[in-house]
Amino acid sequence: MELIIDVFNYSLTAIIIGVCGAWIFLIKSMIDSFRFTPYLDKFENTCESSPKVSIIIPARNEEEFIGKCLDSLIKQDYKNYEIIVIDDSSNDATGKIISEYAKKYSKIIPVSARPKPDGWMGKNWACMEGYRKSTGDLLLFTDADTKHSKNVLSLAVSHLISFNLDALTAIPKMLTFDFWTSITLPMISTFLHTRFSALNVNNPAKKTGYFFGSFFILKKSTYEEVGMHEGVKQEIIEDGALGKKVKELGYKMKMVRGEHLIDAVWARDRITLWNALKRLMVPLYFQSGKIAIGIFFAVLFLLFIPFPVFVVSAILPVETISVKILCISAAIASILIYIGAIIEVKIGLKLRFVYALFAPLGSLVVVLGFLSGLIQAKSASAVTWKERRYSMKDHTQNSISV
Repeated sequence: MELIIDVFNYSLTAIIIGVCGAWIFLIKSMIDSFRFTPYLDKFENTCESSPKVSIIIPARNEEEFIGKCLDSLIKQDYKNYEIIVIDDSSNDATGKIISEYAKKYSKIIPVSARPKPDGWMGKNWACMEGYRKSTGDLLLFTDADTKHSKNVLSLAVSHLISFNLDALTAIPKMLTFDFWTSITLPMISTFLHTRFSALNVNNPAKKTGYFFGSFFILKKSTYEEVGMHEGVKQEIIEDGALGKKVKELGYKMKMVRGEHLIDAVWARDRITLWNALKRLMVPLYFQSGKIAIGIFFAVLFLLFIPFPVFVVSAILPVETISVKILCISAAIASILIYIGAIIEVKIGLKLRFVYALFAPLGSLVVVLGFLSGLIQAKSASAVTWKERRYSMKDHTQNSISV
């Protein structure tokens, strides 16, 4: 019996040592990302033109945020632009607010989206409806719950033209409004600094492409040539899918830091947080169920398992060598997870330090959200977003490569 226990302990220790190695890599990637990612407002401006920009904002049930978003865009110091706001079948006061702003400001063009056709995600359809009304040479897509500094548009246009880019996306500051999002978002964000880091996106030798839905600007010709939102109409994570297509088709794109210029919202409360976590796992499942399950277990061990293993091995009355080694390795892994959480909370998200202390709980929420996504992937309402329910069984998902 002791031999079996020792074999189990040493096997688990080997896995946790692997977790330690993965976290050392993650932490290095996070630090490199913060150090070397270029800023939206730090570059040599060689732009001498002011092409017209069409700002496209899909809005569904955004009465709480749409006014603040429009206020920030109306005050832009760039002159040549229009704001196309699409009311995507809202059942609150969103449409009324948009109409009131349009009457007051000539730059705002209100659009009422036609009913969503079958096979389309709601936001993707709204973006296409906005595109059809656009007259600009450049298209800036942003979310209705995003706020922009007054010079962000002029900076984006100048940056795009100065570097002769086809597309540019900016990393926003993610705002949190509740405890659960504040402890969970840091654990998710750590992965953005590896697979979807700006260092990968900006490297022509890598195929990684990604857009932040809260802010990406691209040439209208580029948008049309990659198939527009119609080409990603079934995608849950449409911004990631569109960015991926732009990069894979050989267009020149760049990701920059804009946390000091753009405020965005990832989840507004625990319900939207839960649905956001599920929304990350469902596309992976429909690419490959087996790999998605493997990724779930990888996340389970990377984010959560070291904590209970450390607690259990520390309080066990048994004092064998295998238990001591397991306890030490789990302690090191737990410390590394905490270090990652602290870096993300303080540098990346600029939240209060106390939220990093809840890393085990935040990790557990991520794991349970991913598990829920796996379990419900084939259900009639696998994804709930903006009060719409989607069955994903017949929808190909390519936004995230497994």
